[in-house]
Amino acid sequence: MLAMKLLFPFLRPFHVVVLRPGSCSSLLPWQVLCRYQNIWNIRLQLRPSLIAGIMKDSGNKPPALLPRKAQYLRGDIKLLRQQFQVPIQFPGDFLSVILEKGSLSAMRFLTALSLEHPEMLEKVSRELWMRVWSRDEDITEPQSILAAAEKAGMTAEQARGILEKISTPKVKNQLRETTEAACKYGAFGLPITVAHVDGQAHMLFGSDRMELLAYLLGEKWMGPVPPAMNARL
Repeated sequence: MLAMKLLFPFLRPFHVVVLRPGSCSSLLPWQVLCRYQNIWNIRLQLRPSLIAGIMKDSGNKPPALLPRKAQYLRGDIKLLRQQFQVPIQFPGDFLSVILEKGSLSAMRFLTALSLEHPEMLEKVSRELWMRVWSRDEDITEPQSILAAAEKAGMTAEQARGILEKISTPKVKNQLRETTEAACKYGAFGLPITVAHVDGQAHMLFGSDRMELLAYLLGEKWMGPVPPAMNARL
C-alpha cells in the first residue's frame, strides 16, 4: 500500500510503501517502523497501492498459488506471530479471501482517506488488516469497511463520506499513480519499504529486511520488538 504521513518532527526523510490489508506480511514492517520511528528519528509515510497492478506489471504470481509455498506460509505465520508480537493468523478460506475477493474497495477507501483525513490512515489501515488477518472478517463489503473505519475512531458520517468517494476519478487516479510509483521503484510484490538516505532511494521487499534497513540508516537493530516497549497491538 502507499500513503500516510505521520505528523511528527522527524529530521530524516523516510518513505515506506506497505499499506495493503490483503497481505499477511504488510503489517509486520509497518508495525516495526512504528516502534522504531522515535528511536531512529525517521519520518514515516504509508501509502496504499494495488497489488494486482504490481503483479501484472512485474509478471509475478501470488505465492499462495504454489502449494508447497502456501503450506510453508502457514507454519511461517505462526512463528512470525510470536517473533513480531502481532496477532496474525490465516483466514479460514484463504484462497477465496486473497485471490477471489481481493482488497480493491478497501484500497480505494484508504486512498480516499489519505486525501481527505490523512490523520486517520494508520488507524483505519490497521483495523482493516486486523479484520482479515486476526479475526477472519470481511473487508470487501461496504458495511465491513464502514465498521472498520468506525472502530478505528471515525464517525459514521465521516466514514460514509469517504466511502462515497471511492469510485471517483480522483481516487482511482491517485491509487493508480501510487501503484505505478511502486513499480518504478522496482516492486514485484508487497510489502516494500523505500528508504531515502543521502539523496538515494533504497527499495527493500518483504517483512524481513528491517535489519538491512537499520544498516542503511546507520542505526542499531534491536529486533522487531525493541526492549522496554509494549509493542502488542
